[in-house]
Amino acid sequence: MGERECSVLLVKPLLSLKKIFFYNFFPSKEEEEACKLNNTPYVVTRELIEIRDIYPPPKIDLENPWQIKIKITSYEVEAGALLIPYIETFEYILRYWTLDMAKILVNECRVCVQVWDVTTDNAPKKYEGERVYLWKLCNDDYALSCIELFNNNRLGVGDEIGLFWDPRSSNFMFKLLYNQRMRLIHL
Repeated sequence: MGERECSVLLVKPLLSLKKIFFYNFFPSKEEEEACKLNNTPYVVTRELIEIRDIYPPPKIDLENPWQIKIKITSYEVEAGALLIPYIETFEYILRYWTLDMAKILVNECRVCVQVWDVTTDNAPKKYEGERVYLWKLCNDDYALSCIELFNNNRLGVGDEIGLFWDPRSSNFMFKLLYNQRMRLIHL
């Protein structure tokens, strides 16, 4: 068995519950009567719930843990935020959060988080505070805002970064994988 396979096997599986939206298409008797009384149509609602997933959570490969890879766009540079698609947010981040914390996020509130920049392995840098947060966009995607991270790494269009949520420390781990200007590759 190779060294890479050993590092994957040494990672203990973490308990996680998958977060999904439950859509309520059918009104209760009371809701139906209220709609008739007010002469308004029933509005489909959705609620964030937890389910036990029949599949195990994605394993974090310690040799290459970057589950979310993003090629920086001009919008991200201008906003100082990394755009994280809905699917990746739910699969790689929210499954390790409590349901209450996930509900705060999906109800369009920002959640302050900590980000460790491990681009330089021997000198990781921690970003935290009210200016480092994850928030929901209007299209159900999410954004990780950290202007200081963008400035310190001089992130530009075309750079590629790696990101993952570390469930053991409840932090984001960040690494600049490819720098367009300097053509540096960190793996």
